[in-house]
Amino acid sequence: MQEELNILIQAQYPLIYLVTSEEERAEQAVAAIVQARSPQRPQLFIWTMTEGMVGHEQSRSPVQNNTVSPEAAIDWAIRQPSGVFLFKDLHPFKDSPAVTRRLRDAIARFKGTQKTIILMSPVQQVPIELEKEVVVLDFTLPTMAELNQVLSNQLDQLPRNRRITTEAREKLLKAALGLTRDEAEKVYRKALVTAGRLTEAEVDIVLSEKKQLIRRNGILEYIEEDETIDSVGGLEELKHWLKQRSNAFTERAREYGLPQPKGMLILGVPGCGKSLIAKTTSRLWGLPLIRLDMGRVYDGSMVGRSEANLRNALKTAESISPAILFIDEIDKAFAGSTGSADSDGGTSSRIFGSFLTWMQEKTSPVFVMATANRVERLPGEFLRKGRFDEIFFVDLPTKEERKEIFSIHLSKRRREIARFDLDQLATVCDGFSGAEIEQALIAAMYEAFAQEREFTQLDIIAAIKSTLPLSKTMNEQVTALRDWARQRARPAASSVAEYQRLEF
Repeated sequence: MQEELNILIQAQYPLIYLVTSEEERAEQAVAAIVQARSPQRPQLFIWTMTEGMVGHEQSRSPVQNNTVSPEAAIDWAIRQPSGVFLFKDLHPFKDSPAVTRRLRDAIARFKGTQKTIILMSPVQQVPIELEKEVVVLDFTLPTMAELNQVLSNQLDQLPRNRRITTEAREKLLKAALGLTRDEAEKVYRKALVTAGRLTEAEVDIVLSEKKQLIRRNGILEYIEEDETIDSVGGLEELKHWLKQRSNAFTERAREYGLPQPKGMLILGVPGCGKSLIAKTTSRLWGLPLIRLDMGRVYDGSMVGRSEANLRNALKTAESISPAILFIDEIDKAFAGSTGSADSDGGTSSRIFGSFLTWMQEKTSPVFVMATANRVERLPGEFLRKGRFDEIFFVDLPTKEERKEIFSIHLSKRRREIARFDLDQLATVCDGFSGAEIEQALIAAMYEAFAQEREFTQLDIIAAIKSTLPLSKTMNEQVTALRDWARQRARPAASSVAEYQRLEF
């Protein structure tokens, strides 16, 4: 980014919009560019609404006392023979006709001169009148080398006999990737205060700062799952696919020549373990799991706010990558996005288009894991080859899978499960989803608990008999989903996959 900014200034671009929340670091980068460009007389001037226009020198002396208003500051910049003029947080004035007009005047006057205005702000709000004239740059987060300097500064405070190993340093640096320099410095200090040291054991303290980063976002949610993938009954084909890619984001995989996985879509009957698979994959791969709540993305309070929410959420996910971005029931999030222009001003279509573009062009290691129940609600563009690495279909569990599901849930609640006839239970609950099996078991336990006795096989059977499964109440929907998936998706159960291979 710094190289790109330097090129734009040298190429005499009159207006640059620098999006960043790291004011100090960005200012230092701009100052370094100006210093290298004119070492004898650096000409960097900085405007804030509290101090007006001041020089970048240590004294920060005002260049003129009447430049507190943005209009006066822009007029002053127009009159100067040369220089780079850095305006901090000018975005609250974006709707001011006087400010916009003066910026357009400055652009016209700056052409062919050694003068540039840089608008620096943590939010991207460009007036429509300036869209054709401005270049927008995102100030990138600190690199490993910059974070290494921050870490070294903190380690210098420790006695020499407590220095860390190269492996521990690498883990501490990777854990801090995605944080600003200030955030990294604070969390390293926090680790020092908490543990009195900085070693591999303090990586979790550093990662806690990333959780705070996600919570502050408001649209993303950091999910911690205690269950492992072995707690999911059946779905062996899907599990095998995931286990094969457990090291897909390592440097070893890159050296081997493997591309980074893009994502997967899991279609299926509700209650059959789609969401649980997504959550347990986080532990299997050792990556943070972030849920994107599409309901929070939509904001009708301001035009363009929803699109900005999505951009910020995706940028946050990229900043803490490698990570898994989990979107549950994506069919509801994008339902009707291709024909909703009349109902919401086209917001849904723009959100959908932005998300598709990001999925297609992203280079950061963010693995998108999406689940859906109603495939007919998903736009066709979303399902085309190349968008996801694989599309899996999760059907109702087979008899063997139902036995395994019963075994898992009984083992969680009782040590001795030999007294239960799993074959009989699996036969009785034909057509039940995994979630319905669990709820039948819980209902049986409540019945026995109310009578102050241990629950039995008959209690479970009675609970099953009194339950009408979703496969019967929504038979047409389940049948239609199966028909669609038979030719277009990969079965998640190994038994079904083997049958289809023999069939074709």
